[in-house]
Amino acid sequence: MNKVILAHLALFTLNAIYGANHLLAKGVTPDYLGPNGFILLRGGITTVLFLIIFFGFIREKVDKKDLPRLAITGLFGVCLNQLFFFNGLALTSPMNVGIIMTSTPILVVVLSYFILKEKITKLKAIGVFIGAVGAIALTTVGKEPEFDSSLGDMYIFINALSFGLYLVLVKPLMNKYKPMTVITYNFIFGFIFIMMYPKVWTDFAAADFSSFPLDVWAKTAYIIIGATFFTYLLNTFALKYVSPSVSGSYIYTQPILVMFFTFLFAYIGWTENFIGAISLEKIGYMLMIFGGVFMISRSSYMERKKKSEKL
Repeated sequence: MNKVILAHLALFTLNAIYGANHLLAKGVTPDYLGPNGFILLRGGITTVLFLIIFFGFIREKVDKKDLPRLAITGLFGVCLNQLFFFNGLALTSPMNVGIIMTSTPILVVVLSYFILKEKITKLKAIGVFIGAVGAIALTTVGKEPEFDSSLGDMYIFINALSFGLYLVLVKPLMNKYKPMTVITYNFIFGFIFIMMYPKVWTDFAAADFSSFPLDVWAKTAYIIIGATFFTYLLNTFALKYVSPSVSGSYIYTQPILVMFFTFLFAYIGWTENFIGAISLEKIGYMLMIFGGVFMISRSSYMERKKKSEKL
């Protein structure tokens, strides 16, 4: 199968994992483990998993001159990204999170222009706009605005900015090294930065792990193995074959996927509440999102095609 198609499948899969994660992770933090302590556990176990695979199968050497960039991508993509998201989620509403996270593709397009000199074409700009409108509308339709905490909103925006910087800065490394090499070094540096934050140790020490019921352990395993280990791996693989703008645009699918899993889990009895009936209005917003992602992807494909024709 074409590697670009596989990259798109990887991006859709990781966003589907994230969509289920938002529902299944409910109640783990902060009820049983504080957000900072959870990041310590999540980062530590994931780093060990990547190290086992790297030393067991890859063992690719990295140039010393690339270590600073790997450290920076570890800081933004692992440490700041996770810490600000989980702390922000505890201080603001899910509705605000959904709206603010739609800024990620816009930030990626702008950052790619300045850092990677990736052109902002008309098609890409229109795609970003249509996708953002569709995602915001789908997130807010039928709901009253909630602004629980400006501090939490700021944390979520910093998380979006951090992840956007990560997507852009890590792209040159993807062109030089194997995906597993890059993500392993990212997590090594990222976990070192996480351990330097005192509150992660405070939260971790305060948790009573012996009181965790089986379903909390199951959710924790899903978050660490599924929504961290596999999603970072899939995203790193995808960035080797598509632009950061395309990868970032897939966040627009989150409202659709969360909606799907809410209905699915409610149907099989895993969750209790529906988010509301599917309407023609919501279907229209979903089509806007997919249209926006397609335009951004199409623009990047046309840019790659022009470059290959010039060679």
